[in-house]
Amino acid sequence: MNARKAVAGALHEPYWLGDPARPEPEPALHGTDACDLAVVGGGYSGLWTALRAKERDPSLDVAVLEGGRIGGAASGRNGGFCAASLTHGIRNGADRWPDELHELERLGWENFRAIAETLVRYGIDAEWEAAGELHVATAEWQLEGLAEDAELAFEHGWEPMLMSAEAVRAEVDSPTYLGGLWDPDGVALVNPAKLAWGLADACRSLGVRIYERSPVTGLDEDVPLRLSTRNGRLAARRVALGTGAFPPLLKRMRRYVVPVYDYAMATEPLSAARLESLGWKHRQGIGDRANLFHYYRLTADDRIVWGGSDAVYHFGGRIGDGLERRGAAFEALARDFLTTFPQLEGLRFNHTWGGVVDTCTRFCAFYGTAYDGRLAHASGHTGLGVGATRFGADVMLDLLGLPEADPARARLAMVRDRPVPFPPEPFRYGAIELTRRAMARADRRAGHRGRWLRALDRFGVGFGS
Repeated sequence: MNARKAVAGALHEPYWLGDPARPEPEPALHGTDACDLAVVGGGYSGLWTALRAKERDPSLDVAVLEGGRIGGAASGRNGGFCAASLTHGIRNGADRWPDELHELERLGWENFRAIAETLVRYGIDAEWEAAGELHVATAEWQLEGLAEDAELAFEHGWEPMLMSAEAVRAEVDSPTYLGGLWDPDGVALVNPAKLAWGLADACRSLGVRIYERSPVTGLDEDVPLRLSTRNGRLAARRVALGTGAFPPLLKRMRRYVVPVYDYAMATEPLSAARLESLGWKHRQGIGDRANLFHYYRLTADDRIVWGGSDAVYHFGGRIGDGLERRGAAFEALARDFLTTFPQLEGLRFNHTWGGVVDTCTRFCAFYGTAYDGRLAHASGHTGLGVGATRFGADVMLDLLGLPEADPARARLAMVRDRPVPFPPEPFRYGAIELTRRAMARADRRAGHRGRWLRALDRFGVGFGS
């Protein structure tokens, strides 16, 4: 079966969001309302912020404004990899903040454990699987990086397993695998939509008001701050922005964040025989080590969710439903899938979808305030926000002066620093497209980073999903 046939007839809908158990939407904001804390965005960042605010100060009156549906954007479209890393991987953290990496890893582990404890405390069935992640080398040049990452992880308290080609293929059988690094402790797999819906239920249980289909169209810097929607206004003493890739209410933030489209697919459920042909007994999440990488995992009903390999930026930062439909991307993903798992020839994909990711030049979130400290924001999670958004929520609440602030967080250079801004258009589009092509070329040329990528490395900037 060729790639086109494998995706023919697939439903263009995120697998996770097509669940018939998806909650009915909450009413939109109509008229006027007021609160102590307004949270803009009903994805992970906003929901964690609302939940943590009520846990830190139960007396707070908290309201959430979501432009579409809870978890309907990136939070319901990702691969469901919940990582302990706050820095988009230990290597990125070591390159940027070597002096505080041990502290960042400690805080990341505490945050990761707190997420698991939250699911238990509120009875959230997010299909949590503490299976870890298997990083695989599919080209010889990637093996050295796996070894370096293993050594760095050991230095900071982790216990990954560096694996030969034979060992990794005994875990998951693919002729493309030349080696692997299994992190059994720092990643869990979740159903991303169920996580968002469960967090929303937990928020409501503590008295948080959630308004869906209420996109914020304006922000007035009165005292209190006033947020305008299509049909109402919300006055708030403090505001937390968790809008991800969507245009931020603070214009100055647009220099630092760009929306990047990522694409994914889900197969039909695998039969017992097909599962047996793969091995995959430990059900790890998997990611290869290419610059334009793939990520994939098994679902609770034994489908394979398969995504990545590209990061598409549209001129001017355009976002729209039509940009999620990119047939060439799905066919390319299907070809790569069949190369990775030729024993699954004939398997069909039931779902294809796209989603927009907020990325910044340092690959992990940055934070800040506006309006004399009455507004805080966290942006730029770059595809690893399933876990890190909880940490970012606490940072925003610290910046807003809520109780139980952790002094260790406030001292972090990662919290205080900002990423290098993207250039304005048309240079922005040109630089991003040049970077994307250079990354693809490096993958084809045994990892050799050409002049452009080496220049970006010197300045500590990059681009990805």
